[in-house]
Amino acid sequence: MALDVTASDNVLPRRAMKAEMLDAETEMQLARAWRDQRDEQALHRLITAYMRLAISTAAKFKRYGAPMSDLIQEAGLGLMKAAEKFDPDRGVRFSTYAVWWIKASVQDYVMRNWSLVRTGSTSAQKSLFFNMRRVQARLEREAMAQGAALDRDQLLQMIAMDLGVPLRDVEMMDGRLSGSDFSLNAQQSSDEEGREWIETLADEGETTAEMVGEAHDQAQLRTWLGEAMETLSERERFILRERKLADEPRTLESLGEELSLSKERVRQLEAGALQKMRSMLETNRREVHHFLS
Repeated sequence: MALDVTASDNVLPRRAMKAEMLDAETEMQLARAWRDQRDEQALHRLITAYMRLAISTAAKFKRYGAPMSDLIQEAGLGLMKAAEKFDPDRGVRFSTYAVWWIKASVQDYVMRNWSLVRTGSTSAQKSLFFNMRRVQARLEREAMAQGAALDRDQLLQMIAMDLGVPLRDVEMMDGRLSGSDFSLNAQQSSDEEGREWIETLADEGETTAEMVGEAHDQAQLRTWLGEAMETLSERERFILRERKLADEPRTLESLGEELSLSKERVRQLEAGALQKMRSMLETNRREVHHFLS
């Protein structure tokens, strides 16, 4: 597509302001031409007409410190994605549909670039990132108007209730928004022998005892499964190996063709074999059941 969303801060907004305003009928015609005929001229005209919407949305995120040119570029990419996915037969104006994609694209960019540490991408985390400080300011104003004083814990709890997110997420985001990135190799004090911050991190890896115990459990599991497999007929073992143990499990149809059986008969044999194995394994540990699910 010919539209350049990487133009300078001034050039692209000027172009966007001069773009035509589309009525609903023309908008639908252009959208159908792109969807049905992959008409790139129609797509270019549709995108150009709504680039001012993308720029206007991008401008609302300037306070997060990202360059305006980058915000506009991300907004343009969101606009293009909206054009690609838009269905003109649903009776919704393109601008109404596109604004969600534009906003989502810009928000994702802001969150990706806020910190070297990924801030998060779930709906709850996005709600926190973009609304936490606004809600906090409102709650503080309301408390001040009532002559009340909120401590930090009370404030975070009220923010969590207001936004409908877990308190732990609010506490995490508060720390992310309040602090800045620093090297884990930086020393905790100015002393030459001061510890580096990385030395304070707990090792989240498995302990030796846990690894040994897990290895023992896995070995026992393999033994039990092997014994259970031996109770099956050769055909049943073949079906289970191909359906449950192969890197690329085979379909019932392909096994039926190879064994000269119907798809339903292969399914019955598989179900019967699994039931035999379950019956034997129930005398051992019930934890192995998930393997057969």
